[in-house]
Amino acid sequence: MPGYYALAVVVGVLAVIATWIFGLPVSADNNLQVWQAFIAWGCHFHSGGKFTGSRTAVVGMTFGAFIGMVAVMLAGQLGSLGTLAAPVAVGLGAFVICLAAAVPYLGVIPASVYGFAAIAGLILLKGTPPEQALLPTFISVLIGAIFGYVSEYITGAITKKA
Repeated sequence: MPGYYALAVVVGVLAVIATWIFGLPVSADNNLQVWQAFIAWGCHFHSGGKFTGSRTAVVGMTFGAFIGMVAVMLAGQLGSLGTLAAPVAVGLGAFVICLAAAVPYLGVIPASVYGFAAIAGLILLKGTPPEQALLPTFISVLIGAIFGYVSEYITGAITKKA
């Protein structure tokens, strides 16, 4: 099977499985989010795939999630800035993410930005307290990166070699 079609089939089937897993009560009970996993899955490929892509997705997104959690908490402490509190906190978070890119495992800035956005979504859209959003975000990201790695591996195994 050509690689393009193999990838489409594998990702389609695994997307069904991932969505089903995140719909299970144990996932809901632990506040796991399928959309965070899909971001990590895409980040795996965006970061070059293979083990390195998965590592970049997990490390970068976890770091970004941590920075995002701190930014949301900081925004709550900057109330005297009024409507500028959240923008200033986000700007400081973005500044830290960019500076951290000098560290080799944090060199893919978009991975950290994805993590920042993923945790912010969980906090702001679901009302999850920031300190309670980090672990479910990490687990969701880890699962997504695993799905990225597995989808790439299976695609390679079923792709017709020229």
